Amino acid sequence: MTTKLFHVSDVHFGKEDPAAIAWFKERVEIERPDAVLMTGDLTMRARTREFEAGGAWLKSLAAPVTVEVGNHDIPYYWDPIRRFLMPYRRYAAIEKMIERPLDLPGVTVVPLKTTARAQWRWNWSKGSVSPSALRKALALIAKAPKGNLIFVAAHHPLIEGGTKGTAKTRRGEHALGELAAAGAHAVLSGHVHDPFDVPVDCNGWTVRMIGAGTLSKRLRNSPPAFNEIVIDGDRFETLVRTQSAEPKHAISETTAAGAV
Repeated sequence: MTTKLFHVSDVHFGKEDPAAIAWFKERVEIERPDAVLMTGDLTMRARTREFEAGGAWLKSLAAPVTVEVGNHDIPYYWDPIRRFLMPYRRYAAIEKMIERPLDLPGVTVVPLKTTARAQWRWNWSKGSVSPSALRKALALIAKAPKGNLIFVAAHHPLIEGGTKGTAKTRRGEHALGELAAAGAHAVLSGHVHDPFDVPVDCNGWTVRMIGAGTLSKRLRNSPPAFNEIVIDGDRFETLVRTQSAEPKHAISETTAAGAV
């Protein structure tokens, strides 16, 4: 049995690309993926109207949806009361989708929070994995049905994927090792606005770092894009879907999951 996931990220409502989001919605309606994984930065400035527009778009998709929190989805530092005391209040439009674990046939999707309200460095947009967030993810992995593929959904790449943009995620390498030891097969992320799929050997266990592009106007090295992940038993492949002359191409070979 084949399972198909659409992995989308960094839509940035407020700076969204109308043609790209309409194209993605059309692909969902026609191709009917088993789930949509949105790995953060739904909005540009965490404004109420951006969340309302983004929430309406997500709710209109013809598939189950889970959403991670991105750094752009938290009120900025110039709005300290909302950032520190009620950073997720404006998420009401999509509250039930946030960090929603998904159990699909043969696949478990586990959320991992990588954003922080404050950090001991100037750039708070970069990633950070707290001990509590990691413990929560590991507990969900432990509860997954035996034999399932485990996909962890986060906003920031835990380690760099070779893209122009960087995540510089604090405690990311440690988190990746712990997730691999627990049996995670892939970590899906966004943030850098360019797609990638990099296998990482963690003490004899291969975990894939998979990043999605953007459907916003804030492009870097790639046209508007999302990932299609095709799962067949214990093998899966990442396909990049773009609005370009090359609408679908693989960035990884179909690979057996797990031990090297």
